[in-house]
Amino acid sequence: MNEVKLLKFSLSILIVMFFGGCKNQKTQTATETINIPSGYKLVWKDEFDSGEKPNPEFWSYEYGFVRNSELQWYQEDNTSVNNGLLSITGRQEEVKNPQYDSASDSWKKNRKVAEYTSSSINTRGKFDFKYGILEVRAKIDTSSGMWPAIWTLGVDRDWPSNGEIDMMEYYQIDGKPHILANAAWGDNWQNVSWDSTQIPFTEFLKKDPQWPEKFHIWKMEWTPQFIKLYLDDALLNEIDLAKTQNPDGFNGFHQRHYMLLNLAIGSNGGDPSHTPFPKNYQVDYVRVFQKSDQNL
Repeated sequence: MNEVKLLKFSLSILIVMFFGGCKNQKTQTATETINIPSGYKLVWKDEFDSGEKPNPEFWSYEYGFVRNSELQWYQEDNTSVNNGLLSITGRQEEVKNPQYDSASDSWKKNRKVAEYTSSSINTRGKFDFKYGILEVRAKIDTSSGMWPAIWTLGVDRDWPSNGEIDMMEYYQIDGKPHILANAAWGDNWQNVSWDSTQIPFTEFLKKDPQWPEKFHIWKMEWTPQFIKLYLDDALLNEIDLAKTQNPDGFNGFHQRHYMLLNLAIGSNGGDPSHTPFPKNYQVDYVRVFQKSDQNL
């Protein structure tokens, strides 16, 4: 991140904090009005206000070892809904790997057990959208080893040619924690292009030492021309969609995307061995708005 971009970001954060900052607890009730952007309509939402688990009509789970040589075993047990909040809980606990094969070269098979568990949920096949505003209010755990994320993937084609939008990632770069806002595309996993903003987490702590204890709002504004990624109304990254075309001409950001929420452990998240567990990643709401004249 160059100095000019970092200065603009810092000024934006100061303005947001001066005019109110973020609330550190859930305050919205069912009777309160959702703030709908001018010219938009609310087309989908989950306020996590009922049930004990994420709504199965909206969300599906990932299971087992999934990606990035991460340490956690994904399972349904690590999600809960309570007090109007979704909680994704990371735990230090042992789970046997049913696919264990000591002779395998695959990291998914040559681990006899997982030493950590967590959850990853997504709306694939249940809800997806193309263009609009996605808004998520959440509180992340910033302990060593944690890798929480809010992201989307295109419904057609494999990664990365389907297009990946990372509204929020928190992980370590060169041993130091960062908050990231990214997009990825390309024709295969060996040829990936990234448009990434990487902000040292110390920039947030300098302005608000209590930042990790508070809820924050991540927002994506997505049009046919650009994707803008915000944190507490401060613009983190703007992605020009004229520059995100795959080598074969396909552009994954001109198709419908589904949403993912997950808490990974280890890998880019760093070493969790000295981190006390359990750890919680909490989500207050997920909302999707589209222009009033646009079809879902």
